[in-house]
Amino acid sequence: MDLGITGRIAAVPAASAGLGLAVATALAAEGVRVAMCGRGEARLNGAAQRLGAVPLIADVSTVEGAERFLDMVDDKVGPPDILVLNGGGPPPGDAVAAPLESYADALQGTALPAIAMCRAAVPGMADRHWGRVLAISSITVKQPIPELVPSTTARAALTGYLKSTATAYAAHGVTVNSLQAGLHSTDRLVQVYGEHLEMESRAIPAQTLGRPADFGAVAAFLCSEHARFITGASIPVDGGSNRGLM
Repeated sequence: MDLGITGRIAAVPAASAGLGLAVATALAAEGVRVAMCGRGEARLNGAAQRLGAVPLIADVSTVEGAERFLDMVDDKVGPPDILVLNGGGPPPGDAVAAPLESYADALQGTALPAIAMCRAAVPGMADRHWGRVLAISSITVKQPIPELVPSTTARAALTGYLKSTATAYAAHGVTVNSLQAGLHSTDRLVQVYGEHLEMESRAIPAQTLGRPADFGAVAAFLCSEHARFITGASIPVDGGSNRGLM
């Protein structure tokens, strides 16, 4: 299927590995001009070279770094038609033991940089009457994990902002959605779960970890012409792990 986005420009932060790389890979395969960032120059340059993408050193865990990344995309490639929101997650913490400051840190490092990138990119998309914003989020927004409460709080706040933005810009040809990722076979997952990874995968109804390429394919579709009537959606990509009705 031709997704109709050949020649479009995409800004994909934190894309030198993991699900960010999977999304960048899927978009590049559709002929999208991808500008991607990371903090490690060697890994970023290697990934960008394989994709034919533009590598940009940036840390999007701060508002300043996120805004700088979008400025660099504008300078090096042009204003983005597709904005992927991605970044590292906050440290673990439960509802009582996690210091109050950890909630502020989670919002500062996860929600606010993504909001800053939307504020920088979406008005231009609206002026051009075409745009796609897609956040890589987590199933914890719909099915919280007790050990990840600051992260869940920040991601839920961002989800609310994205829903509001989707409503405000739907008539301007801009869609705003999020993918709520379950467990996928990334290097980061191996680091987090270690020897317990097989046990975690057995708890997934699909009985397997997700493949990053499958996640990238879903993301690319939501960035396509065919998905122009999907906006304000939060879609689990989790092998059935979310047991709720919504």
